Amino acid sequence: MYPHVRHRRLDISCAELNDPYTVPAGAIRPPPQGFAQRVRYLGPSLIVSGSIVGSGEIILTSSLGASAGFVLLWWVLFSCWIKSPVQAELARYIITSGDTYLRALNRLPGKLPGPRQPIAWPLWLGLAAFIPGMMGLGGIVGGAGQALSLLVPIDSVTSTGIVAIISAALLYSGSYLRLERLMLVLVLGFTATTLICAITMQFTEYRVTAEDLSAGLRFDFPVEYLALALAVYGYTGVNSGETAAYTYWCIEKGYPGFIGADHDDSDWLERARGWIGVVRTDVWLTLIILTCATLPFYVLGAGVLNALGERPEGLDTLSALSNMFTHTLGGWAVWLFGVGAFCILFSTTISGIGAGGRFIPDYLIEMGFLDREKLSVRRAWIRAYGAVIPIVAFAFYLWIQNPVALISVGAAAGALLLPVQSGVVLWLQRNAMSPHVRPRPYVTAVLWCIFTVQLGLAYLVLRYVVFG
Repeated sequence: MYPHVRHRRLDISCAELNDPYTVPAGAIRPPPQGFAQRVRYLGPSLIVSGSIVGSGEIILTSSLGASAGFVLLWWVLFSCWIKSPVQAELARYIITSGDTYLRALNRLPGKLPGPRQPIAWPLWLGLAAFIPGMMGLGGIVGGAGQALSLLVPIDSVTSTGIVAIISAALLYSGSYLRLERLMLVLVLGFTATTLICAITMQFTEYRVTAEDLSAGLRFDFPVEYLALALAVYGYTGVNSGETAAYTYWCIEKGYPGFIGADHDDSDWLERARGWIGVVRTDVWLTLIILTCATLPFYVLGAGVLNALGERPEGLDTLSALSNMFTHTLGGWAVWLFGVGAFCILFSTTISGIGAGGRFIPDYLIEMGFLDREKLSVRRAWIRAYGAVIPIVAFAFYLWIQNPVALISVGAAAGALLLPVQSGVVLWLQRNAMSPHVRPRPYVTAVLWCIFTVQLGLAYLVLRYVVFG
């Protein structure tokens, strides 16, 4: 028998861990054996990739390449790769504990007064980041609208309003499976589009040379690009919001339910390790997708826009970015860019708002306003959020019609939350996770290194972006 574990500082019984949202009754199933069978259970990576490969890549990463040239190629790779271990280890805790993300945060010490009951300080920190996050979302919706205006003869404000209305209608269904299928189409579409253009660039005057790549891997860091580079770090790769969102997609895919909450079950440990393996494969797929889709945008920005002296901003942001395609493929490629850009930014809109809808009922539960057992109420909040927030994001775009500026605000907030997130993962592993499914010591050591680096970068964001 697998012994029930009394954790080091938290005494959490299996009954208390049960949550019908995360661990529905009768959902237990054995883990798949081998890579071929694991592939059948992948899916959260596609949704989170739809959010990851979006505004940070097509707008911020391309803008950084346009400004700095190839010199910060290493920084883009660093920004992509540093967060994935945190994503994987947070998901490990969620699927083996039966907690949602916010319930896990609320286990931390340091409770502060709430509307009905005390809640942990990270929840208040997340709420404080809501407005900056909405500003970033406004930039994403605005970017999608500008991309649409490249394809149809309407102004960018009208096209952005159309994107907001379509997003609200689609998200009102609140369906995970529908979202997964949509993201699959959009992820494949924008990845293929950018790769084709980056490859074609090699047959033009803007081709990338070995000297360009060498310059980009020398770890030089021109300080004049610090603010934009920090924004790229905050929004490129798996940012803090997407790491948290990934745990909800894992829940709705069914991983915690497949494992089950009864640690006294003799097969629990085997199931847990097997489904952890599935999540690990899913995270690797996320990393591969985001790397393949991010690098072409930086290379195109550095190789084409930098040479042309283009600096994307304001209402002409997407029009300026389209030069990456038209100067490598010809004038007709504005259509190809418009389709790819719309796919990227619309997928980010859909997956980002869809994830946000999962947070809201969780906040209300942790604050004592909702009953955890009422799944129908949770679903109603998810649908309501999906219907309202696209319109709110559109309002922010009407206020500041500059996608780069809006997204940079959201990116700064996201960068500040990254060390909090990695620190929370370390605390949960030590204090609330079964020792039988904890990661190996070298993984914990990597997390400590990431936490230290992210703490230093958060200081730079505060000094040079927020108060600079």
